[in-house]
Amino acid sequence: MAHLLHLDSSARRDSFSRQLTARFAESWRAAHPGAGYTYRDLAADPVPVIGEAWTEICDHLLAHGITDPARYAEAVRTDGQRAAWAIISPLLTELLAADLVLIGAPMYNFSVPAALKTWIDQVTFPRMSLAGRAFVVVNARGGAYGPGTPREAFDHQERYLRDFFAGHYDVTDVTFVNTELTNAVVDPSLSEWDGKRRDSHAAALAAVDRLAS
Repeated sequence: MAHLLHLDSSARRDSFSRQLTARFAESWRAAHPGAGYTYRDLAADPVPVIGEAWTEICDHLLAHGITDPARYAEAVRTDGQRAAWAIISPLLTELLAADLVLIGAPMYNFSVPAALKTWIDQVTFPRMSLAGRAFVVVNARGGAYGPGTPREAFDHQERYLRDFFAGHYDVTDVTFVNTELTNAVVDPSLSEWDGKRRDSHAAALAAVDRLAS
């Protein structure tokens, strides 16, 4: 049975990325009755940053050639590592149970929110493969960072995530949905671009509906 893991990371309770991921999840669940669904709000319930015990677990996995997530617990031997594993285990279980991972990721300072990066750190281990799974990432950007725009080179959000999923998770089935120029709603200096913002958001809504169905 299909299972969707839905993650939000925006610090705003009513953000563009949250609106779009909620729409995707609602449509996807309607199209897959009886499918599994897990939701985690990484901003409202932040994941702790990794500590030295996490690095010790990684070192043990590397030293002993352990790549099967079902065997990761073999690396947990000390009290500190057990405390770290208590954080890792439920997050990793959710990820491994998912066939499709939906991520809401606003662009903060040209990259992803710290809340999302912390989750990534906690659930990523050496030579770990999630091949066969798919990711849908909904990005919201205050400006325009698409191909041909003056700030294209500053996009360390989509580029980072695409490289990460391929390089660490062995996953290339990744779809990005971008809604751009969102700051035009609040920044008077961007008011002339509000039409472009609306066009971008409409395209994102259409993409979400198409993908979810």
